[in-house]
Amino acid sequence: MQFASIRIVTADVDRLARFYEELTGVPAVRPAPVFAQFEVGGGTLAIGAVETVAMLGEAAPRPASNDSVIVEFQVDDVDAEFSRLQPEDVVLPPTTMPWGNRSTLFRDPDGNLVNLFTRPTP
Repeated sequence: MQFASIRIVTADVDRLARFYEELTGVPAVRPAPVFAQFEVGGGTLAIGAVETVAMLGEAAPRPASNDSVIVEFQVDDVDAEFSRLQPEDVVLPPTTMPWGNRSTLFRDPDGNLVNLFTRPTP
């Protein structure tokens, strides 16, 4: 088995793709208007329109309703990234966590939590 990706289902693929393009500095691969994906540091973040899961009926994920997943990116300098991005919906400003990571959390345009973190140097 090989891990493939995490997919965020959204009502606005273009808006979310622009957000993650700015965040990651990586252009989205757009094989179709209803889908975007980012290959970042060995992992894949996918963004799909509601239409991509419509066949699931009532079991389909609902856009902008995530309360259990945090999209995380390891960065070289949390404070520099926070300053560059100037996120609008900040949940936690750059903070040194009790276990040593420097971290900031904010929400993407759909309300999903995004964590940027730097591991402590030995």
